[in-house]
Amino acid sequence: MNLIEQENAREGSLDWQLTRMRLDGSGFRSSLIEGYASRQSLKAGEELQFFVSTQPSSRFHLEIFRSGYYGGRGARKLAQLGPFEGKPQPTPALGPKHLRECVWQSCTSLKIPADWVSGVYLARLTTLPDSPELPYWQSYIVFIVTDDRPADILLQCSDNTWQAYNRWPDKDSLYTHPKGNQGPEPMVSFDRPYAKYAQIYENPQSVGSGEWLCFEFPLAYWLEQHGYDVTYASNADLLEPSRALRCRAFISSGHDEYWDQRQFDSVAKLRDSGVNLLFLSGNSVCWVTPFSDNAAGQPNRRIFRGGPFGGQHTYAVKREAQYGPYPERGPDEGYLMGVRNIDPVNGGGDWTCSAPDHWAFEGTGMKAGESIPGLIGWEYHGDAPADLPGLQVLAEGTAWQGGHRPQHWQAVIFDGPKGNFIFNASTIWWAQAMSRPPGHMPVWSHYSRPHGPDRRVQRITQNLLKRALTKPTAPGQ
Repeated sequence: MNLIEQENAREGSLDWQLTRMRLDGSGFRSSLIEGYASRQSLKAGEELQFFVSTQPSSRFHLEIFRSGYYGGRGARKLAQLGPFEGKPQPTPALGPKHLRECVWQSCTSLKIPADWVSGVYLARLTTLPDSPELPYWQSYIVFIVTDDRPADILLQCSDNTWQAYNRWPDKDSLYTHPKGNQGPEPMVSFDRPYAKYAQIYENPQSVGSGEWLCFEFPLAYWLEQHGYDVTYASNADLLEPSRALRCRAFISSGHDEYWDQRQFDSVAKLRDSGVNLLFLSGNSVCWVTPFSDNAAGQPNRRIFRGGPFGGQHTYAVKREAQYGPYPERGPDEGYLMGVRNIDPVNGGGDWTCSAPDHWAFEGTGMKAGESIPGLIGWEYHGDAPADLPGLQVLAEGTAWQGGHRPQHWQAVIFDGPKGNFIFNASTIWWAQAMSRPPGHMPVWSHYSRPHGPDRRVQRITQNLLKRALTKPTAPGQ
């Protein structure tokens, strides 16, 4: 048994989701209890601090769960900390670049135990009322435990994008600046709680968890259910390539829009070194997103929209004209992931097979023109560069923005330089077709929606991983 199989043989928890939560009048913040962690990711042996505010003052405890399969339960409880005496902590004033950055007192710290397996962890905060007749309130703090071990699959979480869209406390994402919703002016900090996720569905159970439960968890759940040897990383963990070079396959999942230029360079190094790249995501590698230090000098705790990827391609030039000038311009992402960001970039449609004889479709029974309903959305890719080695368009069709603006999307595969391959599914919603675990929140947008688990998408993913994992060792091993 590999490490993930051993972990999932442990008994999962019946009670790990949020049961009672209440949002403020803005509809985003949960000031009754909310918090954040001192780091996006860390390894066993490293220390994490938790910062929690309760309004009004209230006792609370903190339970820590690792999300995974666990016999279908979706998470396992590893620790409970507290009780603590909570108090209101200040909402920071707007700083330069419309920045909201909390400087809260820590309620506790935790040294990550050596036996905690890499994964996405949810710390559930629960108030402890003085009387059983009074209601309790809950929210999450999300963080990632990473590691350095050789593994078959590295699953990169899209936490830069989680933070880019985080509206805590109300109007302070990268999309809410008075000078425009896609310009370079705003900056956001990881030193603040995650508000309720702000797009395409209404579910307060997301408060504190970023975009993990809605866009990425169904893929991780499926991978662990089937015993794949998977390890996890944040966007910031890919600022240099050494971690991922110990793996055979790199997966970008969900809504992976915001990348530091160093991430791009690292993943290009993976490709050139023989690692297989699977972009099971949409709107990926869209914006150059430089990291910077927070007020205390801690690295990689602030991000801003530095400019578009795309080189001199149409999409990037148009964004520059609409929202720029920007301080940075990234290279053409089409040569990294096989297809590009296009305009309109959001909408909905069916994922339609165009190359049924390709090995990726083996065992699916799919025919040319057969569609998987609603799988394209709510953002996607297209316009594949014609000169990529071995490029094949596996699926393509029309996505509709608002039901009336059409766009041609493409899912592709092409050859890496060392017998490896690069696949791009061209949809944020690929994971929606992999599983429907506890805590998952179904989505819809642009008058379209994915239909849930689909055996064809599962088999395509199996085929891709079977081919990706045939090499005996990863390039860095």
